[in-house]
Amino acid sequence: MTQQPPRAYRHTKIIATLGPATQSPEQLEKLIQSGVDVVRLNMAHGTGQWARDIVQRIREVSAKASRHVAVMMDIKGPEIRTGPVDTPIALHVGDEVFLQTGNTPPPEVQRGDGAFHCVTVNYPDLGHDIELEAIVLVDSGLLRLRAKSKDETGVLCEVLTAGTLGSRRHINLPGVEVGLPALTDKDVQDVKDGIAAGIDFVALSFVRQGKDVRVLRELLVELGSSARIIAKIEEHAGVANMVEIIDESDAIMVARGDLGIEIDYHRLPLIQSQLVDLCQQEGKPVIIATHLLESMIVSPMPTRAEISDVSNAVREQADAVMLSGETTTGAYPIESVQVMANIIGSIEPSVSHALNSRIKLHEPKAKMLRSAAVLAQDLDRSGIVVFTRSGFLAYVLAALRPRGVPIFAFTDQDDVFRQCLLPWGVEPFLMDFSSNPEETIAGALAILKDRGWVESEDWLVVITNALANDKIIDSMQLRQVGPVSN
Repeated sequence: MTQQPPRAYRHTKIIATLGPATQSPEQLEKLIQSGVDVVRLNMAHGTGQWARDIVQRIREVSAKASRHVAVMMDIKGPEIRTGPVDTPIALHVGDEVFLQTGNTPPPEVQRGDGAFHCVTVNYPDLGHDIELEAIVLVDSGLLRLRAKSKDETGVLCEVLTAGTLGSRRHINLPGVEVGLPALTDKDVQDVKDGIAAGIDFVALSFVRQGKDVRVLRELLVELGSSARIIAKIEEHAGVANMVEIIDESDAIMVARGDLGIEIDYHRLPLIQSQLVDLCQQEGKPVIIATHLLESMIVSPMPTRAEISDVSNAVREQADAVMLSGETTTGAYPIESVQVMANIIGSIEPSVSHALNSRIKLHEPKAKMLRSAAVLAQDLDRSGIVVFTRSGFLAYVLAALRPRGVPIFAFTDQDDVFRQCLLPWGVEPFLMDFSSNPEETIAGALAILKDRGWVESEDWLVVITNALANDKIIDSMQLRQVGPVSN
């Protein structure tokens, strides 16, 4: 069910966002074959029907390519946007813009001492939440405004940075606690469509507190879905509450686009490192996203700064790095994935082989996995084999970060198989389990040998159940690979 192994085993996973540049069957196959592990569907630009159609296409192309990928649905989440404008508005420093929040007609064109522009905003409580002199950032911070006055109909702002205001531009309110819901009506419908299509992960946007994650969890349980939740940290409240958010989530995404606008830009690397560190303490996968290879949207080569940025994520030992515009509308989507893989391949061998000493291992079985990681690293050309129906063993081993050691996760569950494509260093396999543990082990070793992942006489550390005095016990075994049976 999995691909032939690369010459050098890659631990860091690659996530690519699907879009016009990559959603055709031909481009999708190239994307998968180039090394993508997880495909992201950005529902800010997609419909539920599109998600249903595209997931089916991904499964069909994956089967044809004999390389399976997981699917992440990234739901739009609650956000503040300007409304439509007939023609883009040219704004100059000192101009005034009225952000209309109510359903009342726009105010008179003249207000105070001079003319001002008026645009609607989809957040009716803007005037209530914002303080005078607060900064309002529009269109990813390209337009910078300052609140001058407010009333029940909206907020009058002064333009601090010149630019052009188009329709439905995103608004950021740094430092402002907003009262938006965790899920919008569109999010709920998109999740329902995604579950029907068979998505593996749901990425929740603009997570502000642990409660937001619980709202989505309750929806997934209600719908009978096993999809795992990836909480996106992309605004100041999420940063302030990162500990409780990590605790409630299955994984974290450092969404650096909005995050770099919401917080002081010079703090972004520190927040990224802090999130990676906390995730590794709790054994939760962490994804570094946004602007990693942004220049490759139009250029066949990345900038030196981007190369360093990706390298830093690999050195921090993030589980995955993500491409957005590079693979949705970019001119070089396949090349972007190849560049990402090349950077990872060059940097990973230079990273320390020390195990993750920060992780909190609470269960005895988890502590046994640490011993397995130590043993596998001490052996020359080795790997760890685990059998799991929940993914727990694979996720814990990934969090331990046994550098240079593949984690071979065997499962008989389709959803767990694909969910194991996200964590660092895990290579999942789908196979039926026998009631006889020895037969299951033999079958797994045969698969690894037949598919070229291991060679005769290689040593593998095997975590499995064993029968002792009519009791099932957890065991760690050392197995040597034998010849391929004819």
